[in-house]
Amino acid sequence: MNPRGIHANTPQITFVGRSGTGKTSYLERLIPVLRSRGLRLAVVKHDVHGFQMDTPGKDTYRFSQAGAEVVAISSSDRVAVLEQPRQELTLDQVISRLPPVDLILTEGYKAVPNPKIEIHRAALHLPLLTAPAELLAVVTDEPLALDARIPQLDFEDLEGCAALILAYRSRCLVSSQE
Repeated sequence: MNPRGIHANTPQITFVGRSGTGKTSYLERLIPVLRSRGLRLAVVKHDVHGFQMDTPGKDTYRFSQAGAEVVAISSSDRVAVLEQPRQELTLDQVISRLPPVDLILTEGYKAVPNPKIEIHRAALHLPLLTAPAELLAVVTDEPLALDARIPQLDFEDLEGCAALILAYRSRCLVSSQE
């Protein structure tokens, strides 16, 4: 059985970049552009430092502190499930828990063999993290000496990035039907 379950054919793109390049800010601006094209999106962020979603003192936090391994909270407009797994889940395991969507964007997950869009800032004076074969594009504030087949997008070219992502998604859907 495919570990991605219902997402076996859902295209994925991973956004990577060094700390401080603006990955989250870029995605925050790109998501509405993709949504305006009618896409249902899931975004999965990898945090190597751990994170705290529960607020100390709130009911869900109190349930977790009391020993519940899974706590869910639901309202008319949101559902959240907070789980304390025994070990870190793989990206496929996280994705298998998602509801149906048209596209999955991930932030981080540098080692996962997904096509990547790397966010690059000249001010950091550091090379790219991603091997050229894995690059779908680079969002950058300086021209880079890359293979001409790897698009270089300006930070303000959200429409161009959305078009590139939609074209990639279309190719994925065609090849999954063959």
